[in-house]
Amino acid sequence: MKTTALLHFLQAAILLCLLSAGPGFAATFSVNPVADAFVTPGPSGNLSTNNYGGAGALSIAAPGLAQGEFQSVLQFNLSGAKSSFDSQFGAGLWSIQSVTLQLTAIAPNNGIFNSSAAGQFNLSWMQNDSWTEGSGNPMMPGNTGITYATLGNFLSGADESLGTFSFNGATSGNFTYSLNLTPSFSADILSGGIVGLRPFAADNSVSYLFDSRSFGTVSARPLLTISVVPEPGTLSLSLLGLSLFAWRRPLRRNPHE
Repeated sequence: MKTTALLHFLQAAILLCLLSAGPGFAATFSVNPVADAFVTPGPSGNLSTNNYGGAGALSIAAPGLAQGEFQSVLQFNLSGAKSSFDSQFGAGLWSIQSVTLQLTAIAPNNGIFNSSAAGQFNLSWMQNDSWTEGSGNPMMPGNTGITYATLGNFLSGADESLGTFSFNGATSGNFTYSLNLTPSFSADILSGGIVGLRPFAADNSVSYLFDSRSFGTVSARPLLTISVVPEPGTLSLSLLGLSLFAWRRPLRRNPHE
């Protein structure tokens, strides 16, 4: 009787430990930006001090294009992600599996933007999140909030490259990019703080326009998705404890024994 029960226990324990390392225990959390803006000098530097934080679109464009260079900045508040993962796995008892950024391409709808064109862009994690969004837009630029002239104040040698990505020149559709899990970027996510990202041109041809957080359709706004798994030993120990409890419960006696 004891041998049979012990065998059942060991089989369950092995199975549970294997399951604890599997993808079935992953959890995800998605979040839209809490702030974003594009900045541009314009074709002749005439737009350098304008703020466009309230625009319905963001842009990346290479220097030297007809309407000038464009860069964008985004901030994501990950306090909800940390709270969610802590409640599922225990405070700090989870690790990051992957992070993706989804962008929705659109056609240029204002003469301020360059025509969409294929190319490559970089994405960086920003150490300095102290920039403010502002409320300007292409029809009515603002004079407060981040601008092309002030962007350099928020860049740092500690910023980290999250990858270089290709854009096919599309003017519609969702595109998802898998980001590198660099040390400070990962630490920012684990702490549940504000995470700042900066997409900008990686060649001399790219021009990419995509919906911002101010765009009316929620599903088209930028979306950061974090996938995590429990720490290897955490779930195994929990499930092993459950199997021990089950083993110690009184077993019905087999009348043939």
